[in-house]
Amino acid sequence: MIELNHISFQYLNAGSGSLKDISLRVNRGECVLLCGQSGCGKTTLTRIVNGLIPHYYEGELSGQVSVGGLDVKNAELYETARLAGSVFQNPRSQFFCVDTVGEIAFGCENLGLPPEEIDRRVESAAREMNATELLGRSIFHLSGGEKQKIACASVSAMEPEVFVLDEPTSNLDIEAIEDLKETLRMWKAQGKTILIAEHRLYWLRELCDRVIYLREGKIERDISMAEFCSYTTEMLAELGLRTLSLADLPRREAVPASGEFLTLRNYRYNYRSNSSCALDIPEAAVPKGGVIAVIGHNGAGKSTFSRCLCGLVKGCKGVCCSGGETDSRRRRLKKSYMVMQDVNHQLFCESVEEELRLGADEVCGAELEQVLDALELTSFRDRHPMSLSGGQKQRVAIASALLAGKELLVFDEPTSGLDFRHMEQTARLLESVSGKQTVFIITHDPELIVRCCNFVIHLENGHIIEQYALDGDGRRKLNHFFEYRERKRQYLH
Repeated sequence: MIELNHISFQYLNAGSGSLKDISLRVNRGECVLLCGQSGCGKTTLTRIVNGLIPHYYEGELSGQVSVGGLDVKNAELYETARLAGSVFQNPRSQFFCVDTVGEIAFGCENLGLPPEEIDRRVESAAREMNATELLGRSIFHLSGGEKQKIACASVSAMEPEVFVLDEPTSNLDIEAIEDLKETLRMWKAQGKTILIAEHRLYWLRELCDRVIYLREGKIERDISMAEFCSYTTEMLAELGLRTLSLADLPRREAVPASGEFLTLRNYRYNYRSNSSCALDIPEAAVPKGGVIAVIGHNGAGKSTFSRCLCGLVKGCKGVCCSGGETDSRRRRLKKSYMVMQDVNHQLFCESVEEELRLGADEVCGAELEQVLDALELTSFRDRHPMSLSGGQKQRVAIASALLAGKELLVFDEPTSGLDFRHMEQTARLLESVSGKQTVFIITHDPELIVRCCNFVIHLENGHIIEQYALDGDGRRKLNHFFEYRERKRQYLH
């Protein structure tokens, strides 16, 4: 179904080739995992299969690409789109409409299908994705998991033979990942060919038939999933890959709290378009200088909480108290630094080094070099941030936050798009500021939490339903949240 013969590709103005002499054959109906460290060429390979290279991303491409017998290099992009549908890491980047029905119908309309056939496909795709209740909704009012469902439905409605997914779970909670897993299982039962580039591996062990491991633009291993599942956690770590089982997460001693606390009072916020309360926290106390994980399902209010905490939302009147001092919204705005879920919105400068200096009042050379080295950004210091891969951009934003010198750091999904090694590096850096700065991490990533956090806040429906230190009992609570997969919408009702 997919044939790549001696494919090499180098992005325009990039310092080195992105793919080097790749030959690969994927049979019809196979589900194939593409894995490897950040920058190894996974995303580039998906872009070649779906035709975005060379028709959208410029560069030098050599070799032959065939999808379903179509010569992708020479075919028009709309011809490839009939055969290969794509679901991107950030579903917002592939939306064209403001409502869900229009979005699901958009691809079918571009194929020139008759209206009655489009209506049938929209209803069928929504039903298959368990997204019927999302029809007629505004795209802007959907959670991350709901947006991913609509993205999958819009692709499924076009009925392609090949599905290409690039980091589809990067911002999804455990429930949304299970829904996505069922979607892939359905596509596989229909005989579709599936190509998935992914860092989170544990949810794919029962789905994929083959594993392609890439390193520095080359295929280093092409093995069956059965063989891949025989790899130990240590073997996977040596390859720069994450665990295949959440039961294998490391255990560490919880760092004791300093004894001082930040008290959040009267954090309440309502969106104008919604009469229900998006955030309602009468009072909560967290350890000052702690590294605090904020968990909860998609749509629980985590991102709203983070914006209110940093003083970015004018409608939130809550205060933060510490040591007898009370910080209003304006003071919190000055004392906080936030790394957003989509870091493309906060990269402004012409080089990585300029970006890191931008948010800091003063930064000494030694400190800058230490952070650059710790996050493996030294070789990119003169590169434009927007020319980097998704994981590399994420590390630049994290480095900017650590160098900003603020008392309160907030990270919204900081390990989105990061491989095992860079996730571990990020965890070590975040743990290293414990006791000096207070860090809030909004995340669905249990592998990050157990490596650097010492306190957990569990949000659902805008309320804190649980908060606990990450000691032995707290670890059991955390495991329960991430591993009890049959609990469908328990906290949402």
